[in-house]
Order: sequence, then structure tokens, then C-alpha cells
Amino acid sequence: MVDVVAKLAEMGLELPNASAPAANYVPFVQVGGTLYVSGQISLAADGSKIIGKVGADLSPEEGAEAARRCGLNLLAQVSAAIGGDWSRFRRAVKLTGFVNSTPDFEGQPAVINGCSDLMVDVLGDAGRHARSAVSAGALPLGVAVEIEGIFEIDAA
Repeated sequence: MVDVVAKLAEMGLELPNASAPAANYVPFVQVGGTLYVSGQISLAADGSKIIGKVGADLSPEEGAEAARRCGLNLLAQVSAAIGGDWSRFRRAVKLTGFVNSTPDFEGQPAVINGCSDLMVDVLGDAGRHARSAVSAGALPLGVAVEIEGIFEIDAA
């Protein structure tokens, strides 16, 4: 398996701290070898929210960067679930991405590619996944993107 922390450092990135839930839910649930990670919102490196509607307030490229930040937050939750032991990680299975976008915006797949590309860049073939990319009229706290993930890990 790829050394995720080293790969991120090589890319000039670091794993953020796993965020605590903002409501009555848990950040992840493990069932056997399947890890379900709750939706991660777009947070900048400084922890501030990346807010706005793609197609009005944000360009598709800015939306893709917001999705990339969601991907880092997903990886932070995976790391927390496996206690930082990436040898337990097997693969990304599925991502579901929600884009806060204008009614006429049709580039949701390109926005969510920000996360998908990060997964493959960091995890190699183990980062390839099934995916949905959908529009949302609004997202919690006004964020631009929210992405949830399903991953395969060792049941340990």
C-alpha cells in the first residue's frame, strides 16, 4: 500500500485533523470490512468553510478545489477509523458528491473530479471508485461541496 502521508507531503498537502460531527451522527461507521464515511464539507486548509454556489459565486475550477478539500477530509476520517494504520486500507469503493450549484449548472462531474482525482493521485489504483455527482440547491452551512465515501478496509 502507498504511504499516504508521504504521498500527500510529496504533493504539498497534509492530512487535516478529522472533523467532529456537527450534529447527531458519527463521522464513520465500520461494518465488517466496509467503512462508511459521513459527508465531508468543503473546508479550506485553514479550517474555514468554502462557501457559495458553483456557477454563480464560484467557478467550476474553484468548485473542483473545494471537492479536493472534501477528499482530504474523507482521507482524514479513514485515517481516524484505521488508527493511522494505512496497511489496513484496501480501496475506495464509492463516492457520492453534492455540488451547491445554480439550476442551470451542468458541470457537477467536473467539480467532483477534484475529489476523484485526489483519490487516484494519492492511492493509485486503490483510489479508483464508483461515483455519483449531483446538484443541490443548497448545502449545510452554505458550503460549496459535500462528499461522502464508502471504503474497504481490513475488518481487524
